[in-house]
Amino acid sequence: MNLLQRRQFLGRLGLSAAVMPFLGGLPSLATPTASGGRQRMIFIFTPNGTVPPHFWPEAAGADFQLPRILTPLEPFKSRTLTVKGLCNRVRGDGDGHMRGMSCLLTGIELFPGNIQGGSDTPAGWASGISIDQELKNHLQSREETRTRFGSLELGVAVPHRADPWTRWTYAGPNQPVAPVDDPYLLFEKLYGRMKDQESLGSVLDGVHQDLRRVATQLTAEDRDRLEQHATLVREMEAELKSVREQKLEHPEPVLEPGAGTENDDMPRVAAMQSDLLVNAFANDLARIASVQFTNSVGQARLRWLGIEEGHHSLSHDPDLNESSQEKLVKINVWFCEQIAALARKLDAIPEPGGSGSLLDHTTILWTNELGKGNSHTHENIPFVLVGGGLGFQTGRSLHLEHTPHNRLWLSLAHAFGRDLKTFGNPRLCEAGPLALG
Repeated sequence: MNLLQRRQFLGRLGLSAAVMPFLGGLPSLATPTASGGRQRMIFIFTPNGTVPPHFWPEAAGADFQLPRILTPLEPFKSRTLTVKGLCNRVRGDGDGHMRGMSCLLTGIELFPGNIQGGSDTPAGWASGISIDQELKNHLQSREETRTRFGSLELGVAVPHRADPWTRWTYAGPNQPVAPVDDPYLLFEKLYGRMKDQESLGSVLDGVHQDLRRVATQLTAEDRDRLEQHATLVREMEAELKSVREQKLEHPEPVLEPGAGTENDDMPRVAAMQSDLLVNAFANDLARIASVQFTNSVGQARLRWLGIEEGHHSLSHDPDLNESSQEKLVKINVWFCEQIAALARKLDAIPEPGGSGSLLDHTTILWTNELGKGNSHTHENIPFVLVGGGLGFQTGRSLHLEHTPHNRLWLSLAHAFGRDLKTFGNPRLCEAGPLALG
């Protein structure tokens, strides 16, 4: 059901627009599409490079073993594609972290600017749109794929500052998009303005009667879906209220700059953001999303893993420092566990109006701004895809040779029906999209 049809439906029944977030994923109210299924994409960023010996499968093809960092994805191995050999070839102004972060999804140079980092030349924002926003614009341009929000940009422990180290999504040249890293704010965005957080009111209280009237127009199956959705919203409200009450009793600690105000709450915030994202996808509020864990040069301290050092500092230790390498592996395993948890949640929900699960129609792409932290290399950037819906051949490890990552963005665009000839720097797209089908 597109936005105009939803408004007409509300008007016909005399309902409040506040019920719109509850209607999008109901097949009996949806407009059939030629493809018979939706396509969704989630881009996930984690910083400071990986530990290559424990990340990349040794064998190419279908007969591969998931290394230690990727073991949380074992239940989804048949729906996983690792792509080794993709490189960020974008050069120009800015240090390696700046270009790694802000040129990752854009594939194009940074503008000249006065933001100084490292020992390289200063720079500004990226000079082009990011691939997630390109896909969003494409879907929003068509009635049959338009959703209420188009895309959602989420964060977990992202510092409260704006610079090329903290932004990877761009609406256009010089237009960074800030992620929402507060579950309260994301909940308000999805379901309407709540009362103040200290006296959290239920958005369901104001639409209870409208939802009952909507239910009379639905099939039995969709009535069950609507009830499940309302239950999820109610549970999330209770969770948010619980967190707020705890924070009133135990004020947040003062953290060092760059760690983000939610450092010690990262596991809980990550789970809440994941729940909200899956619920939004299930109800077709958006089909494109990005999730940003901390930031480039991020100094998050993963104390729940028994690690007190800042992530970025650890990533600069030499390879011979076995203790630091082990801690980096544990950090990246934890990040991978968040990917696997998101995949499980998507896989647990049937695709509305289609076959399989949400995961069968959603591709999660996990990446990083560096291939390896202590060398600042842009070679062999980590790229892992989990899920389906794009026609890519999964259940395999793909080994490429020094390939510009712009070609992967072309492949995604083509999979979504956006026939781009170039994306980002045209010079890096000369060989065309990757053959991933």
